[in-house]
Amino acid sequence: MTARTPRDTGEEPGDSSGSGSGSGSGSEGVAAGAPVILGNGPGSFARGVLAERHPALIEQVRDAFPYSRRQHKALDLLLEEITNGVVEPLDPSAQDHEQWAYWGREHIGRPWFDAPFLWAESYFYRRLLEAVEYFGCFGCFGHLSAGAWQGIDPFAPFKRAELRGAAVEEELRALDALADAPADERATALLRAALWGNRADLGFRITAGEPAASEADERLAADDAAALWSLLPAGAPGAPGAPGAPATVAVVADNAGRELIPDLVLIDHLLEHRHAEKVVLYVKPYPYYVSDATTADVVDCLRRLVEAPGEAGRIGRRLWTAMAEDRVEVRTHPFFCAPLPYEEMPRDLRGELASVALTVLKGDLNYRRLVGDRMWDATSSFADRTAYFPGPVAALRILKSDVVVGLTRATVDALERSDAAWRTNGTRALVQVRPRG
Repeated sequence: MTARTPRDTGEEPGDSSGSGSGSGSGSEGVAAGAPVILGNGPGSFARGVLAERHPALIEQVRDAFPYSRRQHKALDLLLEEITNGVVEPLDPSAQDHEQWAYWGREHIGRPWFDAPFLWAESYFYRRLLEAVEYFGCFGCFGHLSAGAWQGIDPFAPFKRAELRGAAVEEELRALDALADAPADERATALLRAALWGNRADLGFRITAGEPAASEADERLAADDAAALWSLLPAGAPGAPGAPGAPATVAVVADNAGRELIPDLVLIDHLLEHRHAEKVVLYVKPYPYYVSDATTADVVDCLRRLVEAPGEAGRIGRRLWTAMAEDRVEVRTHPFFCAPLPYEEMPRDLRGELASVALTVLKGDLNYRRLVGDRMWDATSSFADRTAYFPGPVAALRILKSDVVVGLTRATVDALERSDAAWRTNGTRALVQVRPRG
């Protein structure tokens, strides 16, 4: 397995927008008043990630596998670099060395904390994969070597432990209570489950004859769920030729395991109730951000569903068949592991997303890339910040970083009064939709 980069789409380093809408576009004036988030703010969320979370992750990865002395040394050097040193380039033998050198041209040789937070996070994970030789043992014996550790996901033990945990078991059993629920109530519950991810149990709560999850609803900072459903055919369960034009929906996944299972369950609902004729599920091309989903994680989650009793097993088998029939297609793209906003997506990916009825972006990182990783005023327009996107777009996101737009002033004031850390502590969520540009 080799590292793929945006150069594989035929673009030169830095030519990743394909649309003229990169950092030099007309959006520059809008962004000028919103500073890029850096990692050097004392006491900031970003600094905490770089100074505490990343070093702790290195130790966890080190302990999770019987890595060699060479890999331990590489991890130790990375730990020293991110805490006390300056940003170093990738090994020159790395396939994506040139691309990352271009992306990091303003940051290499400077302290990690002075780089934009989005870039520093992304580059940290690329460097971590290099340290554990995920892409191969570069330069061994004077030549490139595949390496015994090539393709071994350093985060796999964490993902698999969660997938086999008691919480997932309970959430799969909870699907039985939704099996005979009216379609609109089931849709509400499953959308909430996909939104809350590893707090999916909130989304499954449903009382007789009532919409789901009042507790979860109260924690929504914005809720455009009705607009999301309005963009899809009304549908009808299991009936070919149901009302509404055929639609393809794109879902850009976030985390694996306990968060990916609700996404798959929602995808099954979209197909079963003819809200979509096909769903394209986008995942990362290689391990990224600890728990981000790859194709292998999709397979693991599908097997977990298929092996489950009751409604969960039925959903798993339907999805397995749907994949075999190309009604669910798993895709990836090197851009999903690039340190860039979606505004700079390459032409081929832009074309794919322009052709679907709706793109659903899951999770915090996708949200940061969608609106730009800047300290926006929270009342800034979500529609304006996503006007460049090539088609209708919906964001399902738990707030776990400073970036947020599209809220009302009353909502922001109430949140500021009740919880000083509401932007980052994962207790609030949002569903935001921009129907069309």
